[in-house]
Amino acid sequence: MHYVVHKPRIGLFIDTQNLYHSARDLLERTVNFETLLDVARFERELVHAIAYTVEKDGESTSRPFIYKLSALGYKVRRMTLSLHHVTDTGKAIWEGNWDMGMVADMFRLIDHLDIMVLGSGDGDFTDIVEVLQERGKRVEVIAFREHTAQKLIDAADRFTHLPDIDEALMPARLPKPIVSP
Repeated sequence: MHYVVHKPRIGLFIDTQNLYHSARDLLERTVNFETLLDVARFERELVHAIAYTVEKDGESTSRPFIYKLSALGYKVRRMTLSLHHVTDTGKAIWEGNWDMGMVADMFRLIDHLDIMVLGSGDGDFTDIVEVLQERGKRVEVIAFREHTAQKLIDAADRFTHLPDIDEALMPARLPKPIVSP
């Protein structure tokens, strides 16, 4: 008798803003999204990898990043920031949040995945983690411990501190040399 053992089917859902700001604020580095993809799919069948991005209308600085994510195999979902309000001092406060879109995608794909890998430390995802687990799914979180809600860490089947992954962060940029006149 022969048994066919299938690899677990995974979906990777990356909140790029959350990971970008954590890496920058904590370590002055950027995330290596290729390594993140490789780690998530190791010995498993990757069904979907979705990266969620936000950008200001008309701003082209994010295009190389979005192109790179696409070239790596991520489906990139983009959102344009909208002006939320202007403070009394004239500072513009922008709004752009993918939380509900990410939750909707996770739920849409529930019948096609065994494991959901969430790249975010946002505690707002705790409820969907618990719902997915109630539906028999395993949920893993990859993020920065310092910027991850404890309730999300507690709810996850597995939490991985992103800097503990070899090559998960891009090399630090060297400061530009000071040129004397």
